[in-house]
Amino acid sequence: MHAAIAPAARRSLATVSAAAPRQQYRVVVVGGGAAGVTVAAQLGKHAAFFNKKDVLIIEPSDTHYYQPLWTLVGGGLKSLSSTARPMASVIPSHADWLKARVSKIEPAANVVRTDDGKEIAYDFLVVAPGISINIDKIEGLKESLGKDGVSTNYLAAHVEKTFEFIKAFQGGNAIFTQPSTPIKCAGAPQKIMYLAEEHFRDKGLRGQTNVSFYSGIGKIFGVDKYANSLTEVCKKRDINVNLLHDLVAVRPDKKQAVFKKVGGDGGSGEVVVAYDFLHVTPPMGPLPFIRESGLADEAGWVSVDRATTQHVAFKNVFSLGDSSSLPTSRTAAAVAAQSGVTTANLLSAIEGRPLAAAYDGYTSCPLVTGRDKLILAEFNGYTLQPRETFHFDQSVERPSMYRLKADMLDKIYWELMLKGNWVGPAPFRPLLNPLDRN
Repeated sequence: MHAAIAPAARRSLATVSAAAPRQQYRVVVVGGGAAGVTVAAQLGKHAAFFNKKDVLIIEPSDTHYYQPLWTLVGGGLKSLSSTARPMASVIPSHADWLKARVSKIEPAANVVRTDDGKEIAYDFLVVAPGISINIDKIEGLKESLGKDGVSTNYLAAHVEKTFEFIKAFQGGNAIFTQPSTPIKCAGAPQKIMYLAEEHFRDKGLRGQTNVSFYSGIGKIFGVDKYANSLTEVCKKRDINVNLLHDLVAVRPDKKQAVFKKVGGDGGSGEVVVAYDFLHVTPPMGPLPFIRESGLADEAGWVSVDRATTQHVAFKNVFSLGDSSSLPTSRTAAAVAAQSGVTTANLLSAIEGRPLAAAYDGYTSCPLVTGRDKLILAEFNGYTLQPRETFHFDQSVERPSMYRLKADMLDKIYWELMLKGNWVGPAPFRPLLNPLDRN
């Protein structure tokens, strides 16, 4: 899992946004999600940023969500409100907040432009705007969501509908999808499936219910150790697993889901499946302004060095989290580890020192398999090899690991990580000593 560092000083949090930000900041952070706020909070522990309001966070949202709990919201085990806090309450006191959406970055000119016409200059830039959830990429999905048993846990406006539809389900085909694109929290598409299947069983509906998982990728999970355990869970609970099937259309009038076969031994073509309940994980991808700003790799992600998180061409630009090209799973655990490295290397760049901190691909995915069961996948996302914290087999379903996710990780997030006191696994801590000096 992670390790906390002792804070240099407890910082109060800002309560208002910046109505009129300055025209130039030493550091501009694009994005007020987990990655952006955490890096900004860590910067505030460094003497160069104490009480100087020299960090600007640009973020359009009024609300900050702890999204890893949305699986439990969709499963009826948590409320959406318990995962939300006002954005102003998580902005560090040493930072300004511009409530706007970035329309373009001009890295050669060190300028960020926003959709409300503002132009902000920076000395250093952290790009962490998150990921685009592309519901329009699936024909008929936008019109279907929130109606007649079609839901997704990936949007705040729809996550509570998931449990509403699960409760109303009376049998038939329950379908859960995962796209072929990269997504945030790659285990989430199947976590809600296990919670729903358990609910159907408890209500005496399992005998008249077909539970099916359709994934556009070729494995149920990227790391073999955990994939083997999940495959056994599916076999034991009679869940049909269909790999290399990408959802391309929803036909709400006929209650049909249309899948495209994406290769493998099954060949190509379309498969049409009737549904009574359909949980969709939409395709995801990079935000368009990244490519338009000249910061992207061929796939559209911010092109950074996989160790330092520094941009490959613009040395005063760093990126982490869902929008970066870092080839690991997009999770809050990954962000925690990346944030410490990004902050340490950003401070080194500001001071003209070599970049010494290195991110090695660490990530974690708590795989909920029931209301009191969880497989805690921890691994190196670069090598896809397990990298476990505890001295027991984490590929086994355990009630203790469920309690960790349900009752503890959100507290760590709100009270430690977003305040700059949680930087990932212990190996990263020595590199962050500069954060504690005055």
